[in-house]
Amino acid sequence: MMVATTDKKHALQSKKFGLWIGLGSITMMFVALTSAYIVRRSAGNWLEFKLPNMFFISTVVILISSMALELSYRAYNAHKEHVYKLWLFIALGLGLLFCLTQYWGWQQLYEIGVPLNGNPAGSFIYAISGLHVAHVVGGIMAILMAIYHAMSLPFFVSDERKNRFKMVLHYWHFVDILWIYLLLFFLVFR
Repeated sequence: MMVATTDKKHALQSKKFGLWIGLGSITMMFVALTSAYIVRRSAGNWLEFKLPNMFFISTVVILISSMALELSYRAYNAHKEHVYKLWLFIALGLGLLFCLTQYWGWQQLYEIGVPLNGNPAGSFIYAISGLHVAHVVGGIMAILMAIYHAMSLPFFVSDERKNRFKMVLHYWHFVDILWIYLLLFFLVFR
C-alpha cells in the first residue's frame, strides 16, 4: 500500500512539474512574439489603430470565467456537489464565449480596415491573439475533462481529485493573466 501511495505522489509531482514547464514555455513564446512585435514596429510602416471594443469585453469574460472556475474549486472542497458542477459549467460557457468574443474582435478589426494579411501591425494582433485563443481552447479541453470526471465519477473529495482540479485551475488562471498581459501590451505598444 505504501508503494502505491508513493507512486501516485510521484506521478502527481511529475504532472505538476510538466504543467509548470509547459507554462514557462508558453510564456517564453509570447515574450518572443511581443518582442518581435516591438522590433518590427520600430522598423516603420506601422499602422496605428484603436483596438476593437470586443477585446475589452472578452477581457471581462475571461476574468469572470476564471472566478467561476475558482468558485467551482472552492465548492468542490466544501463538499457542495451541485454548486461545484454548476460553476464548472459556467466556467466552460464563459471560456467558449471568450473565444467567440475574440472572433468578433477580429471581425471588428477587419471592419475598420485592418485585414489579417494587411499591415504588419494588424497581422501581429491577429497572430498573437489567435495563438492565445488556441491555448484557451486547450484550457477548455481541460475543463471538459473536469466536467466529464464531475459527471461520471461518484462525488467525493480526495487529494488526487483536488490536485487534478488545481492543475486545471492554474492553467486557466494562467491563460487569463496571459490575455491581460497581451491586452495591456497592445494598448501600450500600438
